[in-house]
Amino acid sequence: MPDYEVRTVRGGQIVMLLIPAIHENEAIELAQIKGYVPISAKAKSNAYVLKKTRHFPLALFSQELLALMHAGLNLVEAIEALVEKDSRVEVKSVLDAVLQNLYQGQTFSAALSAQPQAFPMLYVATVKASEKTGDLSESLSRYVAYELQLGLVKKKIISASIYPILLMVVGGMVILFLLGFVVPKFSHIYEDTGGDLPFLSQVLLSWGVFIETHGKAMLIAIASCIAAIVYGMMSLKVKKWVTQLFLRIPAIGDRLKIFQLARFYRTLGMLLAGGTPILAALNSVEGLLPASLKDKLEASSLAISEGQLISSAMESADLTTPVALRMLRVGERGGTIGEMMERIASFYDEELSRWIDWFTRLFEPLLMLFIGLVIGVVVLLLYMPIFELAGNIQ
Repeated sequence: MPDYEVRTVRGGQIVMLLIPAIHENEAIELAQIKGYVPISAKAKSNAYVLKKTRHFPLALFSQELLALMHAGLNLVEAIEALVEKDSRVEVKSVLDAVLQNLYQGQTFSAALSAQPQAFPMLYVATVKASEKTGDLSESLSRYVAYELQLGLVKKKIISASIYPILLMVVGGMVILFLLGFVVPKFSHIYEDTGGDLPFLSQVLLSWGVFIETHGKAMLIAIASCIAAIVYGMMSLKVKKWVTQLFLRIPAIGDRLKIFQLARFYRTLGMLLAGGTPILAALNSVEGLLPASLKDKLEASSLAISEGQLISSAMESADLTTPVALRMLRVGERGGTIGEMMERIASFYDEELSRWIDWFTRLFEPLLMLFIGLVIGVVVLLLYMPIFELAGNIQ
């Protein structure tokens, strides 16, 4: 059984507990039984190592499980049907492990938490909350809707970025072709003429000679840089650094923060609407926020554990916007804080969609103009000596 380090509050002081438990939620519950107010929990680094497996189709699993349960099958029968249906070894092994835990009398949430490489803590928390209220089908439906909503924003961003990326790739290839093939050919022609060339044309042709001489070395260097960038983007530290870099850009950074907060509010609202306690819900969504906002999340969790309102704690931790703060206060007065958080997320999703449309409509023509200017300048500098030569002949 792994050990969990549980960060708690008692008597106005933060206390760290080491609790052996099957999964993270159980460690939090044991800390609550002992009279502590848990803030967060994480497994010790030497407790166990997760195996890297292929991506588990969580949304598809939820939809199929929901359909089978609506057809009248109980939970065990539905998972047995999914095990028999799926032919993929990785997915089949995960579902079979869940099924064996259910045979042993474990709860569904405990069976899922035993496979953390396939079922994230958020999903386990959703299922665990439904076990107390007896509405597993409704919780699964809520999670499927949650994944679809998150997917809409991601698809919007991906579809909006396809054309600019394609334009940059094609434009870059044309520019490289001009500088790496056409310019060296022209440099030989102008060397044979022996005439004086304009200064910029001389610079461009010197570049062509350099490319022709060291072309292979530069090609290897470019390929190495591209490989290093691709490898670096797979690193978690590099991703965090890139995120921090974008957050410092005024216009993009503000929208990126709104995107992160919208995802945070949607997830938190789904958990609260499903019956998850606020502190456990905050602990579950910790992984959705970047490192710069995790400290603020811990501060808000501590403030809520000390009796502050959710809206006040979020405001003091700078996890709200003016619109979100007003809507949170309305949700607190009406007792619909979970539903109000989902509305906040929907509001900002629509705002982000409008901003993405505006940005792509502005960025695409500017990008085309920039690429056209670069290509035009290169061609003009290549043909400028020919124009001068024709003028001299006349």
